Amino acid sequence: MTFSIIARCPATGQFGAAVASSSPAVASRCIRARSGVGAAVSQNITDPSLGPLALDLMAAGKTPELALKALQQRPFIAYRQLMAIDATHPPAIFTGESALGTLSSAAGEHAACAGNMLASLEVPVAMLSAFESAPGSLAERLMQAMLAGQEAGGEEGPVHSAGLLVYGELDWPMVDLRLDWVEADPVQALYATWKVYEPQVQDYITRAHDPRAAPSFGVPGDL
Repeated sequence: MTFSIIARCPATGQFGAAVASSSPAVASRCIRARSGVGAAVSQNITDPSLGPLALDLMAAGKTPELALKALQQRPFIAYRQLMAIDATHPPAIFTGESALGTLSSAAGEHAACAGNMLASLEVPVAMLSAFESAPGSLAERLMQAMLAGQEAGGEEGPVHSAGLLVYGELDWPMVDLRLDWVEADPVQALYATWKVYEPQVQDYITRAHDPRAAPSFGVPGDL
């Protein structure tokens, strides 16, 4: 019911994830990241607690592979599909034997992609290839991966929700965009949302640090 990507940017230290699904509000359940730690995904028949647990384990010193091995002791883990990445180790992927539909995954040096109930086994491969070849920020590269995944077939059924998450140096996300229900093509709609937000990312960080240095919002009533 889902295809997703987790990734890191060695140049900036950022971590991020993106996801799309036929289910509503997929990003609220499935993708998590933490400054200085990494990113994690829990999907398929989702247990939303597993993403934060993976991040806790990596924060305590476990590699992504060992973090996911530890989570394999959790109840009903055979129904889950998990991914995790930190700053230095290879990304890790786990797909339980009771996960649903056509299942596939792909891992590179700085990213991993996985999906279930897919239209094609090639979806994660296409996503990883797009991420690795795309220019721009981590958020932009994550979105290029999602667009490539949808172009390769995406989920077998209609996709209705999508999300994009990026953490930098702060303890709150620098990008956290979600479309919880769109009748058609939420990945493209999310990309359009990202392109509106992209030039304002640093402005919102500046407003948090020092409102005196913040640029105008450019809206009626803004002094």
